[in-house]
Amino acid sequence: MNKREAEGCWKKLDGDMNDLSSPVTTSFKVFQQELDTKHDKYERLVKISRDITIESKRTIFLLHRVTSVPDVETILKEADAKLDGVRQKIGLIAEELRGEDIYQFHRAFTPGIQEYVEAVSFQHYIRHRTLISLEEINARLVFMKTDMTDLEGQPESPPPGAQALTFHVTASDYLLGVADLTGELMRMCISSVGNGDIDTPFQLSQFLRQIHDGFSYIGNTGPYEVSKKLHTLRQSLGKVEDACYALRVRGSEIPKHMLADVFSSRAALMDPEEGVA
Repeated sequence: MNKREAEGCWKKLDGDMNDLSSPVTTSFKVFQQELDTKHDKYERLVKISRDITIESKRTIFLLHRVTSVPDVETILKEADAKLDGVRQKIGLIAEELRGEDIYQFHRAFTPGIQEYVEAVSFQHYIRHRTLISLEEINARLVFMKTDMTDLEGQPESPPPGAQALTFHVTASDYLLGVADLTGELMRMCISSVGNGDIDTPFQLSQFLRQIHDGFSYIGNTGPYEVSKKLHTLRQSLGKVEDACYALRVRGSEIPKHMLADVFSSRAALMDPEEGVA
């Protein structure tokens, strides 16, 4: 194609673009509408994820009170109610992703899902002293949607005409949420020591060691974000083990009401930039 033919093609294309009824203009309008629809959906997912993050953090703050109240079950039940509300919002994500490729929108909602995994795994540990599995998390993310009704948690007997909506937490979001859980467990250790509980730190130390060993098996084969958070995980484990060492060696010498101050100062020396708050 010579220069004159190329100029003729460009003029024809420019004319087609100015012609609102041309096939080219019609095609571009379709593309524009598709991109606008995806952008709007992405923004809605970002807002839902932000709400999930906020409510999950509030649940975590609530759960930290278990070290200072006599009735732990009351706190756990209140956390159950908050997590039910979070799951309703995750149901909204499931509705938005109906018929869509989840990985096209994954970055929009992954922060909220990670925070939810952190909250629900923290609650599960307080109640059962074990790590919740990915299968257990996903089993509670099945919703029933009837025509013209809001999403609700799956009832025991689904009403006629109800449609099942499921949301699957990805393996990477699960691992990242569990990695963040270790920081909350380290804070729980500090609170326990401050309240004179010298048994919980040793339980947490053993549990965190098991999590660390599990992440070590993954190594560099897992998602990039997981390897980045492994450093923080090791710091949390080191602080808890340091607390256990102090309790074992000097626990009988230090009054219980001063143990938390001693531990906090030692942890700050280990990592002055991060702190323990």
